[in-house]
Amino acid sequence: MKVLPIEKVREADAYTIKHEPIDSIDLMERAAKSCFKWMQKKLSPGAIVKVFCGLGNNGGDGLALARLLAKKEFRVEVFIVRYSDKASEDFTINLERLEYQGIVRINEIRVGDELPSGLKGEWLVDAIFGSGLSKPVTGFIADVIGHINQSGAKVISVDIPSGLYCDKSSVDSGGAIIHADYTLTFQLPKKAFMFAENLVYVKEWEPMPIGLHPDFIKSVDKADNFMLGADIKKLIKQRRKFDHKGKFGHALLIAGSYGKMGAAVLASEACMRAGAGLLTTHIPQRGYDILQTAVPEAMSSIDRSETSFTEIPNLDPYNAIGIGPGIGQDKETQTALKVLIQNTGLPILFDADAINILGENKTWISFIPPGSIFTPHPKEFERLVGKSSNAFDRDKLQREFSIKHGAYVVLKGYSTAISCPDGTCYYNSTGNPGMATGGSGDALTGVILGLLAQGYTSLDACLVGAHLHGLAGDLASEELGYEASLASDIIGHIGYAYQYLQK
Repeated sequence: MKVLPIEKVREADAYTIKHEPIDSIDLMERAAKSCFKWMQKKLSPGAIVKVFCGLGNNGGDGLALARLLAKKEFRVEVFIVRYSDKASEDFTINLERLEYQGIVRINEIRVGDELPSGLKGEWLVDAIFGSGLSKPVTGFIADVIGHINQSGAKVISVDIPSGLYCDKSSVDSGGAIIHADYTLTFQLPKKAFMFAENLVYVKEWEPMPIGLHPDFIKSVDKADNFMLGADIKKLIKQRRKFDHKGKFGHALLIAGSYGKMGAAVLASEACMRAGAGLLTTHIPQRGYDILQTAVPEAMSSIDRSETSFTEIPNLDPYNAIGIGPGIGQDKETQTALKVLIQNTGLPILFDADAINILGENKTWISFIPPGSIFTPHPKEFERLVGKSSNAFDRDKLQREFSIKHGAYVVLKGYSTAISCPDGTCYYNSTGNPGMATGGSGDALTGVILGLLAQGYTSLDACLVGAHLHGLAGDLASEELGYEASLASDIIGHIGYAYQYLQK
């Protein structure tokens, strides 16, 4: 599912109107019907719904929705926020249609008017401002938004919460923003929905199909994407009857140090669960008994050091390399990482301490093989690239890093963001708070490494790996709850995640 900047969404509207063809008022009716169908399923029959409308097309959407709800015997009341004497043409048409219907009480709110009371427990529809907002909401409109936020009602925003910017940060904007419980966004998600800093405004969002012309959407090159299960299913390689372990690659995982062998164990098991044919894990001497006991499916390559990674093994047997989980940052470990970068042409998967080491030795990054992958959490990303003031600034830094170094960055967290060397970004749709537990990142490293070993491209390994990892976490949390889910539970559900996608 593409994530388009708002100017491209406007172009999609215009293209649809011209090439379907369809009048803009009829496209608005289509959007309202889509929202109505969702609300009809969500709300109890006869529920009280109060619709707050601005004077633009978002307000026109709200008026059309109010008319459709009233027709099905929902108890609807409309409040027009009259901040101007002017209104859009489609707003005016829908206001006339609502007045002609003669069912809905229509109120106007002007500067100084008393705001409606007794809203707690009711459903409010926010259709004040749409996606075209370009400046912060202040003045009496901000008072209306603040009143809605404090009402205790359930709030449904049409297309986007009023006051929220689509393509730039709303942090410290100085304007009022609706805190929506549900956002019914038209056809495609907004970039603002991808970032945790907006979670207070966009708790849950649903795409509402409105029939934007598919030819235009397909024509947008280098677009960002929100990856759904159907997208991932197409990328998964199918196994054949006579396939054998030699067809699914041999991965090298460099992981673990004294006191951190759990990271090596988790990443190793996840790599095997993801489908690697063979795995060799390079570990310090003291980790041998631990790994051989915990993951008997993995082979061991033993470092000369008892406690840490200090030397690279012969790299010839391997077609995928991952490094970082639990390796520490000893001076010898740093030197060995540099030697690894200098001695392989294979893309390298960098995680955890490997990223932290590169953050301290940034000149080495210029020498990483093309197509390499970084899997940082936000703090590791900050050490690697630098600080940012908000999610949009961080997004810009992430893309610039990928372009500069020809690398893929899997920035872990809410809607895990995967940036590519061409500057585009993919957002993951799976995962939950139960995955915020030690070892979860090690599991992701193992999954992506296992996919690389099987011949997935760097991009596909990132996309499939992030989705599988998140889906396994969803299935684990569904069974165990958020608080009790462990990284080992995520790994234990990777097989079920594959089955879920293949159904």
